[in-house]
Amino acid sequence: MAIPGNLLSATTESIDPNTSGWTPKANCTITKGSGGRNGDGCLSVKATAAGEIQVRTVASYPVTAGTVYYTFADTAGTVAERIGIRWLTAAGVEVSITWSLTTLAASSSWHRVSVSGPAPAGATQAQVVLSSTETAAGALHYWENIYLGLPIRTVGNLLDWNTESAETDASGWQVEANASIARQVPVTTWTVSWYYAGGHTIAATAAAAGDMSVVTVARPSVTAGTDYVAYAYLQPPTSSSTAWIELRFYDATGTMLQATRAPLAAPGTGFYRQIVSDIAPAGAVSCAVAAGVTGATAGQVLRFETTAVTVAPKIVAGSVLPYAAGSFERGIAGWTVPSGVATRVRSTPWGAVSYMGSYSMTVTSSTASTSTLRSPRVQVPNAAGLNWRAQITALAGAGSWSNVTVRVHWYSAAGADLGTSAGHGAALPAAGWYRINADQVAPAGATQAEMEIVATAAAAGSVMNLDGLALWQVLPLTAVEAVTASGYARVTLRELTVDNLMTVYRVQQDGTRTLIRGANGLIDRDPIITDIMVIEDHEAPLTEPVYYRIEQYTPSGTLSTTRISDPVTVGLDDPNLAWLKDPGNPQRNCLVMIETAPQWTAPIEQARHKVRGRQNAVVLSDSRGGLEGDLSLWTRSDEERRALRQLLGPGNTLLWQTHPGMGEEPSMYVNVGQAGLARAGGDADDPWRQWTLPLVEADMPVEVGVSGAKGRTWRDVLTEFPTWDAVRSTYASWEAVFLDRR
Repeated sequence: MAIPGNLLSATTESIDPNTSGWTPKANCTITKGSGGRNGDGCLSVKATAAGEIQVRTVASYPVTAGTVYYTFADTAGTVAERIGIRWLTAAGVEVSITWSLTTLAASSSWHRVSVSGPAPAGATQAQVVLSSTETAAGALHYWENIYLGLPIRTVGNLLDWNTESAETDASGWQVEANASIARQVPVTTWTVSWYYAGGHTIAATAAAAGDMSVVTVARPSVTAGTDYVAYAYLQPPTSSSTAWIELRFYDATGTMLQATRAPLAAPGTGFYRQIVSDIAPAGAVSCAVAAGVTGATAGQVLRFETTAVTVAPKIVAGSVLPYAAGSFERGIAGWTVPSGVATRVRSTPWGAVSYMGSYSMTVTSSTASTSTLRSPRVQVPNAAGLNWRAQITALAGAGSWSNVTVRVHWYSAAGADLGTSAGHGAALPAAGWYRINADQVAPAGATQAEMEIVATAAAAGSVMNLDGLALWQVLPLTAVEAVTASGYARVTLRELTVDNLMTVYRVQQDGTRTLIRGANGLIDRDPIITDIMVIEDHEAPLTEPVYYRIEQYTPSGTLSTTRISDPVTVGLDDPNLAWLKDPGNPQRNCLVMIETAPQWTAPIEQARHKVRGRQNAVVLSDSRGGLEGDLSLWTRSDEERRALRQLLGPGNTLLWQTHPGMGEEPSMYVNVGQAGLARAGGDADDPWRQWTLPLVEADMPVEVGVSGAKGRTWRDVLTEFPTWDAVRSTYASWEAVFLDRR
């Protein structure tokens, strides 16, 4: 699979089907090997003699001085290795090479090396250089899954790239207690398609016996009352070490208001993602992330990488439970046992038992009896009279549970007890994770709530694990609305099953089904990555009611569920107007005024042969082509003229949509030839223009996906660029900012 944003070609990246993207730079020959990860091919590099061997990309790739670029590769061999970015002038003269550190050890298993750095002054091009120092002629080293491009950041991360990755240097971190900081490249194998982790790690070494900690230099801004999550991949010194990550909040004076710690219950000495979350307290304006080891031995090393702070995700869209109280990544997060003998702790070790994340809440009943577990109290403003759903995911770990009931306890703004809903109960089967939920209407005056789980253990010593807990206002599973002003239909899908596959059809009055477009092209068995999805259908027909059919499939491809939406009609009130749309870039769509509809022709390729002595010629014909004709339209302002030029500029296949009866077809995909735009006459400053667009009917583009921000927000722009001048000098337009096209 091609790495998103890679400047390297697919062949250069994956070494499939050949090695044409690479050439020896020093002391080696290259061939195509097998057993790769990103396709079967890999780059096999053979030493000509003992000593350093280097290969580089054949091509040079354009770069901008001062911009940070990133390269990584997966590699394997009998010696340690490094990777570099070779910077070149426009004339191809080497300026310098930014090298990674050399890996701490050699490994014949695939592992990752990487580095990032700013392009130096004078550099206009870059190459990737792969290096290892072999001990003898004929020694082999292997490379695969190679990337060069802009940093691949965690979307929404409040920390800058270098603090997140340590791929440039260690300056994003500072010593807090009893430690020194350096960078190291341990031998680490990451999943081939996991692009957020590289080779460099921060290595915090204990200076003496005792507690050791380091903290980020950056103090990104936060909003009081917002739930945040921080995480990092930690490699503890030993499996018994008490390594931890901490999320801290500060006020305007820099005084720490709150510190929430999540210890890692490590099952070994690999890298484990440890998550911590909490709500920013009143007065909080900034945050930081700290990491450390409690009771470290002198010389012990804690390594970590891919550090991030983001707004906490919702376990279910709209859930009012804090992330910590539904995921248990840092502990039991305020859950209590108001009645019964059950005890509750975070599961251990990391990854042993969980439905989401790496931990769950382990509930143990010492007797065959009933216990009640209660969540921390949360705010549910304007809840009265609305339907709410409480949901848990439970696993019977030992013994048996004859009844597990989920319900909600309601309170007024003053804290008065408004009673508990009836809830819904079910016996918990002996194996596997099961979801139990209950819908209930909030009583009058309810503004606060606690989720309650009433569990009856059928045997002493019964154990139950809970994870993925949520409480949210129930909204329609499928909702549609017409956004007539922008010419599209909006489809909102809720409570989707993550990791399933999904197909979405638009169904017209005559029963015609058409796949609708998503980020990767037509949505046809696309993986579901979130439980809520909003789809904008900019190709919906105008003034005609349509509905949407949603099919969900299991990962193996078996149809599991279907949904049908209500009908929706996208309007177009003025028949003199029409839409010209770019299916892959709906932000460029234009509403234009038609002067004259095309006088269509249906061309055909023919060869006419007059046979001597015969009256009629012999005509050989190809099939008749699509319609062709000239569309004449007006732009009425400078803004409309610029917008239409932007739409036509890339030469993409467009969708022309008219009011029914005003064209040969109300919707038609077209290619536009040489466009003419003449002044409409009158004064020289008259903004009106008369456009003539030669149209050729085209097929619906199938592979084109809808361009978008891919989850980026203004906060990401703020994190990546120190000033607006830096943004302006990096991007040519606001659309380029939106699409992150530098």
